[in-house]
Amino acid sequence: MAFLVIFSCQKKTIIVKKEAYSKTEVTRLVSLANISFNAKKFDSAFYYYNEILSICPPSKDPENYISTLNRMATIQQKHGDYAGSETTIKQGLPYIKLTKKQFLVWTLYSILGNNYLNTHNNKNAILYYEKALKLNVTPEKKLTTKINIGLALIQNKEFDEALNLFLSLENTKGVVFKPEIYGALFDNIGLCYFKINNYESGLDYMMKGLEIRKKLKSPSELGKSYIHLAQLYDSKNPSLAKKYALLSYNEFGKTNQTEQSLSPLRIIIKHSTYQEFKTYSESYINLNDSIYVTDQRVKNQFAKIKYNSKREKEENLKLKTHRAENELKVERQRNKNIVAYIIIILSLCMILILYYYLTSKANREKIEAAYYSETRISKKLHDELANDIYHTMAFAENTNLSLIENKEQLTNYLETIYSRTRDISKENCTIVTDENYISSLKEMISRFSTLNINIILNGLDSINWYNINPNKKITIYRALQELLVNMRKYSEASLVGITFKQDEKNILVHYKDNGKGIDTDKIIFKNGLYNVESRIHKIKGQFEISSSPNQGFKVFFKLPLS
Repeated sequence: MAFLVIFSCQKKTIIVKKEAYSKTEVTRLVSLANISFNAKKFDSAFYYYNEILSICPPSKDPENYISTLNRMATIQQKHGDYAGSETTIKQGLPYIKLTKKQFLVWTLYSILGNNYLNTHNNKNAILYYEKALKLNVTPEKKLTTKINIGLALIQNKEFDEALNLFLSLENTKGVVFKPEIYGALFDNIGLCYFKINNYESGLDYMMKGLEIRKKLKSPSELGKSYIHLAQLYDSKNPSLAKKYALLSYNEFGKTNQTEQSLSPLRIIIKHSTYQEFKTYSESYINLNDSIYVTDQRVKNQFAKIKYNSKREKEENLKLKTHRAENELKVERQRNKNIVAYIIIILSLCMILILYYYLTSKANREKIEAAYYSETRISKKLHDELANDIYHTMAFAENTNLSLIENKEQLTNYLETIYSRTRDISKENCTIVTDENYISSLKEMISRFSTLNINIILNGLDSINWYNINPNKKITIYRALQELLVNMRKYSEASLVGITFKQDEKNILVHYKDNGKGIDTDKIIFKNGLYNVESRIHKIKGQFEISSSPNQGFKVFFKLPLS
């Protein structure tokens, strides 16, 4: 338990409290950011908005959080960083259900749709515009959304669908729209008519839109009307096409939307003389390069603001945690040392316990082996040798040893006693497992062969005994020895067959004799057979007995090579 408590100290982590949410501070930063945004100081505005995100939890103040993301994404969108704008605005999607202000959600969906529209992902653009259209917002916002859907349809070359949508908006009753909306609506209706080859209607609506936009004096909107007129006249009246293209080029030149200037330049170049062609071509190339450089600069600019803000917060966090780290450093080191000492002590204890266990186990096995060996020798001495000696003594006392035949009989009895003594000695001596193993095994088996018992060996020399584990050699030796002892004592067999085989994984031994056999249902595993089975099972082998009365005795055992 003490070890676990000390070890848990190692898992301590430094926890630095986050700054509490301050509505006042958020309001102050929102005010500063909005002032910069309205003054078109977008760098400063973006910086302040980014600061708001760092202290404004969306779960507590979803309105300010989503509004801030909308403004940041709008700034990036105005500067052509559509990918950055999309990444920023998507941070607000998980929290739109927390706000009741529908116009904030409408703005978020519209910005996402505009990003997709500007990157020609018309399917997703329409998807988010339609989501915005379902919200409860002002008629002007709904009209703007429908116009954006129409623009996506135009980009997707679905001109008939776009025209039907725009015409339905033109006939909307009971709603007064701003002039800039009407200007865009008429211009887009004219563009759709032009795209379906209705030039007269197209020119009529384009001119209506142009007249409205002239009154508004918006360079960006005028540039759009002029480029559409240039496109309409491109194949019919090159001089008018060039005229309107120049007007469009000049109007777009007054704005920061330099990318819009590429379309009128292409028409101007197409209808220019040689000298003009060279001049405007150089302008086109320089403008294209400038747009690329500007886009990269803008992307890096806003990414740097985010990065610097994040780095500053991380540095502040590091400073706050540094003191806590120093305070814990000494304690952690001390705990590490204590844990190390405990691990060493436990390891030593485990080693000692394991050593004691293994030593005790080995001693127990030696004692058991000695006990079984002594019991076996004692039994053989009592059951076999003692009986033979008693009969021999009785024969010597009750028989006239002066007769030659009696002397010869006494000699035979003594020879039998000597043979039994030698067999008992051989059965319990150390078994050779080196290169002389086969000779030793053959010699042991041959001792059980008599005039009345014939033993046949098959396949003994086919086994690769050199690669077999010594313990397995001993097991085979003792198993066959025990089977042969039982055969000579009980079976009254005259013929014994022992077959050896080896496959890829096992050594197979088949023993068979023609003795009187036994009933396997009534077999009792005494010390001999029990020891054989136990030895084989210890080395993960198999042991099977097959016998029946007057049908001989069969044993099969299998030992794995590895």
